[in-house]
Amino acid sequence: MARKVFVAATSQNSGKTTTSLSLMYMARKKYARVGFVKPFGPKPTVADNGMVVDKDAALIAEVFGLEEDLRLMSPVVLMPGDTQKLLDGELSSAEMLQKILDAVAELDRKNDFLIIEGAGHTGVGSVVGFSNARVARLIDAPVVMVTGGGVGNVVDDVYMNLALFQKEGAEVRAILANKIMPEKRKKILRYLELAFSEEPFKVIGGFNYQPILANPTLRRISQTLNVELQGSTETAGKIVHHIQIGAAATQRVTELLKEASLVVVTSSRDELLVTLANIYNISEYRHLLVGLAIPGTAKISAITQKILDNSGIPYMRVNCTTSEVFNIINDDVSKLNARDTQKVDLVMELADKRFNFNAIDALLG
Repeated sequence: MARKVFVAATSQNSGKTTTSLSLMYMARKKYARVGFVKPFGPKPTVADNGMVVDKDAALIAEVFGLEEDLRLMSPVVLMPGDTQKLLDGELSSAEMLQKILDAVAELDRKNDFLIIEGAGHTGVGSVVGFSNARVARLIDAPVVMVTGGGVGNVVDDVYMNLALFQKEGAEVRAILANKIMPEKRKKILRYLELAFSEEPFKVIGGFNYQPILANPTLRRISQTLNVELQGSTETAGKIVHHIQIGAAATQRVTELLKEASLVVVTSSRDELLVTLANIYNISEYRHLLVGLAIPGTAKISAITQKILDNSGIPYMRVNCTTSEVFNIINDDVSKLNARDTQKVDLVMELADKRFNFNAIDALLG
């Protein structure tokens, strides 16, 4: 039998997957056999072996070499249209629940420590009878709830989510305050402890806010824009820290470049495109320029296209306006990807320094 922990969250994008990744990394230092399961997966992807699984299960399997357990790690994946089919009685929620219980039971038997990751906030999955709270209770797993890094909003969100856990009879053992501003860490954790002083759960500090984890890679941006990344694709894992619109004069655009910038330049700006393609290979500019997003319907001139291709600068051709590209990128929330090794390695490095695995493990007995 494994020690189990259910990783829940007060909201989407609060850091559940980063927490699960850190738990896997740290638990493997203490336990010989560590497993992972995403019982209810609302975000399907096709794994390397051709299986349709949840994205987070695929990530954990690839990073930690758990591919042979992938069918157990993602027992139920919600495909487009499945919600209506379930409500119409065309799919059986009882059969889905049995798949979840069977997978968790098998992973429970074969591991010493088992991480169960929820989906979204506590109520996600309720429409088909698989809310985080209900699943946690059915598999008898104590809950660690990942929150944001504030005070007032965190307290409000925790109590709103806690109500459903209490209704279902699932036990919340800790809240993990995540994405904390470093200069406010001690103050925030102190006030959270005061706010929850009469509650049975413990307050634990998670990661400080890390822009490098919040910012997208070139690969993520190309996926978000649904276009191919061209040029040197070896740099697809590079993290973009700044999105800069190339609307000013060419010299001014180069003067305004900041660390790891993606410059959005319309297809008609030949002079600017040529200049950026050339300085990409100048050593003092290389750290400033990650790549280009080139919107617009106008065709790039033949000579400019040749210079772009010869330079090796990563670029994306996008059939929309500059403002649309900028808004799409800024509205996207970057997610971890196993191929984004720079981010994955950073999570593990930060886990060594900041993640209090022993405090969580001590609550699971």
